[in-house]
Amino acid sequence: MATNVPPALQCRGCGSRDTVRVVDLGAQPASDHFPLASDPSEDPRWPLELWLCTACTLVQLGPVDPGLTEPPRAIESATSRDHARQSVGEIFTERPSLKGAAVYEFASHHGGSWLDELRQHGCRSAAAHEPADLVVDVHALAHEVAVGDAIRVRAQRLATGGLLVLEFHHLLLLYLEGQFDTVRHGHWSYLSLRALQNLTVPHGLVVLSAQVEPVFGGSLRATLAHRDAGLEPDSSVESVLADEGSAGLADADALARFQNGAASSAVALHNYLAALKEDGKSVAGYGAPSKAPVLLGLAGVDDTLLPYTVDASPAKHGRRLPGCLIPIHPVAELRRARPDVVLVLTWDIAHEVIAQLEADGGWGAEYVVPLPRPHALAQ
Repeated sequence: MATNVPPALQCRGCGSRDTVRVVDLGAQPASDHFPLASDPSEDPRWPLELWLCTACTLVQLGPVDPGLTEPPRAIESATSRDHARQSVGEIFTERPSLKGAAVYEFASHHGGSWLDELRQHGCRSAAAHEPADLVVDVHALAHEVAVGDAIRVRAQRLATGGLLVLEFHHLLLLYLEGQFDTVRHGHWSYLSLRALQNLTVPHGLVVLSAQVEPVFGGSLRATLAHRDAGLEPDSSVESVLADEGSAGLADADALARFQNGAASSAVALHNYLAALKEDGKSVAGYGAPSKAPVLLGLAGVDDTLLPYTVDASPAKHGRRLPGCLIPIHPVAELRRARPDVVLVLTWDIAHEVIAQLEADGGWGAEYVVPLPRPHALAQ
C-alpha cells in the first residue's frame, strides 16, 4: 500500500497539494557530490523520496534541498553522441522544412547537447528574444525544481508553427525495470507521457508523437506544438499512454511497489558481491556515474565489497563515490589490475564499456550489470 503520510508537498508541476509519498529510499548522499578520496568528513545525506500528484500525475522528488552545487565532471559517451546524431537526423527526415531554422536548446548540465548536430543541418541559434522554430530539451527538464514553470518558459520560446522536442528518462521503464538508482537528488521530476500531457495543456501545447529511445536506460522523445497550429497527434501517443495506464503509473498503490523491488534488487547486489569476496574473486567497478551512490548506498556496498571503481573522466580521479568510501581511479588501473569481475555501474552504456575494454583482446573478465539483479553480459 502507498505510504500513509499527510500531504506535505506542493506539486512541482501543477501546484496542487493533492500529493502523496509513494517511495522512500531513506537518507542518501547527493549523487553529484564527489569528495576527495582523502577527505575524512562524513558525507551529508538527505531524504530521497518520490511523491505522486494525484491531480496531474507527476511523480517527483520529495521536499528536500541538498544545497550542494557540483561542477559537471562526466565526459560525453560515444553512445550519447551517436544518439544526438541519429535523433537530429530523424527530426529532419520527418520535418525537412526545419532545416536552417532558428533553434533554441535548453541544455542539461550533464551534457548531451544536440546543437552541433543541428548546426550540421544549417540551423542557427535563435537570438535572445527571437521565437525559435525548433526548441529542444534533452534531459534538462528533470533538473528544473519547478517543472511546471519550466514548461511554460519552453512554450513561450516556441514560435507559432514551431516544434518543441522534449527527451526525458521515461518513468515507465524506470518503474518496470526497477531502475531505482535513477532516482537521485537534483532530478526533481520523473515524467510519464500522461503527466507531460497534463502539464503542457495549460500552456497551449499538444503532444504530437512519442518515440521510445534506449538511451539512459529508457527515454521518451516527445514532440509538441502549439495547439493553434492545428496539428494532430499520431498513434504513438495513445500507444504509450495505454502502456503507462496498464503499468499503473498514476496509481499510488502500484507505484509504492517500486520500493519493494528496489529493496530486493539492493539485497541481491550486496549478496552477489559478498559471495565474490567469499570465493576469493577480485572485483572492481567501471564508472562513477551520479546513479552509483544511490545504487551502492541502498545495497550497503562499501570499499570492503567493491575496493574501487574507475572512470574515464580525469575530473573524478582522486575522488570517491559519496557515502560508500569507494575511490575513483583512472581506467588504466583496471587494465593493470585485471580483476576477475567488472561491475559496470554505467550500465546504460554497458556494451560501449565492454567494447572499449575488449578492444585489445581483454583479459577474460566477466562483465556484470547490477539491475534488476546482478547478471553477466555476453561479450
